[in-house]
Amino acid sequence: MENGKIVKDHKIYIDNRKKIDITGVNTIYTFNEEQVSLSTIMGNLLIRGKDLKVNKLNVDTGEVSIVGEINSLTYISKDENRSESFIKKLFK
Repeated sequence: MENGKIVKDHKIYIDNRKKIDITGVNTIYTFNEEQVSLSTIMGNLLIRGKDLKVNKLNVDTGEVSIVGEINSLTYISKDENRSESFIKKLFK
């Protein structure tokens, strides 16, 4: 956030696979210790790992910070197979 304005960029910063900061987040769908699923301005994103915790969430600016062991990040395109829901894809 810059001077109270909503950040419209999507950036990901990973620090030693132990912390991830993300901007451009619209919604967090689900989260637990093994995965976090969220919607970004660039598509749906699934983060997998161990001992994951949403450390910071600012819905006004679209900023999220997650700590834990980061193992993978997977994007699902906004246009990719719209007939199947994002949540269903998570549990395939």
